[in-house]
Amino acid sequence: MRLSGMNFNVNLGDIMVQVDTASLAITDNSAVSQTSGVPDGSVDGDVAASGELSVNASNFALISDAAKSAGSWRGMEPFDIMFYAKTSQDEMKVEAFGCRIKLSDILDIDKKGGSASLFKIPFDVTDPDFVKINGVPYLRPEEIENIVQ
Repeated sequence: MRLSGMNFNVNLGDIMVQVDTASLAITDNSAVSQTSGVPDGSVDGDVAASGELSVNASNFALISDAAKSAGSWRGMEPFDIMFYAKTSQDEMKVEAFGCRIKLSDILDIDKKGGSASLFKIPFDVTDPDFVKINGVPYLRPEEIENIVQ
């Protein structure tokens, strides 16, 4: 059996949540270097990663409890998010480190009903450990060795 979105478990720190949708995107501004308009190698650029979780009311309540313990939504300490899936044929583990969440669509009411209310939770990756894909870091060790937190 191949991986699908149904196979993924998502952990926000030590909280396991069920997501309706989830995304994580990396922006890598590395570029081709040129001499006289001719490519002659490459240069590293800055990186960023962000994503969004969409959860139902009961899973939003789990995250809300963590915000309450922190004293506020913005008072929550950044946490790691792990996306993990395994089937008989495939396995995938993506980790995003030091994620800081924000809230966006906290209400989207449709009086007709027919679908569960969803809450959108965007996040930014803020830790130098950045992102690991199947245990392999995206950044080279020397890129983060002198960063002090």
